[in-house]
Amino acid sequence: MKIIRPVIRGAGHYLPARCVENSEFATTLDTSDEWIVSRSGIERRHIAADGEFTSHLATHAARAALADAGVAADEIDAVIVATSTPDYTFPAVATQVQAQLGITTGFAFDIQAVCAGFIFALANASGLILAQQAKRILVIGAETFSRIMDPTDRSTAVLFGDGAGAIVLEAQEGSGANTDRGVLACDLNSDGRYLDLLYVDGGVSRTGTAGCLRMQGREVFRHAVEKLATTAQAALAKADLTAADVDWVVPHQANLRIIRGTAQKLGLPMERVIVTVQDHGNTSAASIPLALSVAHAQGRFKRGDLILTEAIGGGLSWGAVALRW
Repeated sequence: MKIIRPVIRGAGHYLPARCVENSEFATTLDTSDEWIVSRSGIERRHIAADGEFTSHLATHAARAALADAGVAADEIDAVIVATSTPDYTFPAVATQVQAQLGITTGFAFDIQAVCAGFIFALANASGLILAQQAKRILVIGAETFSRIMDPTDRSTAVLFGDGAGAIVLEAQEGSGANTDRGVLACDLNSDGRYLDLLYVDGGVSRTGTAGCLRMQGREVFRHAVEKLATTAQAALAKADLTAADVDWVVPHQANLRIIRGTAQKLGLPMERVIVTVQDHGNTSAASIPLALSVAHAQGRFKRGDLILTEAIGGGLSWGAVALRW
């Protein structure tokens, strides 16, 4: 029996021109390249220029994904942007991307699930395609986290960077088997009791300011490995698959120790894990599509490869998607 599958047709990414090495932080903070690398695996990150906003990063990544897919902007039915750092309180970044691409039909909206945002956006886009509300959707993760950093906090200021990644998700026919290309299963979770572990201390309703990011790093780490492994296994189980079937893991690029710990818990070697955190830092909702696009550009994925993606972020919110390339 033929069914609809949401299939990734193309991927693209964008990084701001300015690249900041760890050594630059040592001039203003009590830190060093060795300290940052040992605790996070991060060596450098990109920072948006003055006047360069989240919508600009998202649009650049979207154009790259459209080019890779061989799809014209006017063939897109919807734009979904995962971000926690929008240009404005409203309207949505997605509507600005829509306008910058010259799209005048369809619909566009943002999703806010912090570092898990792309997973939530991909799951929602897949649902819209399955419901036949759209045939082709641009799914984008874009962030300018440098704008919400406390430059005096060495525990967080060195961890985050700016960037964007995008995919073109398209409805294609499948057989209904887990050998089909496309999104096979999603698993989404949130638990608001853990707000204090990772949050921004500002907001329109509460303070009228953007605020700065605050994080209890040890506690986030403690939750991350267990929750990421559990959600990854849940997504695979929904598709009647196991970790042994996985060709590649594309995790949220937050911390190399978390990435290694999760891979170990899943019983997967690091040779099958895409790692870009050393070059990008934590780009929140942008990190998974950025890593997907980079690995795709490097030719690391083969048609039919099973890819597992997983992420955790403020909320706490976490989830995973199993898909076949």
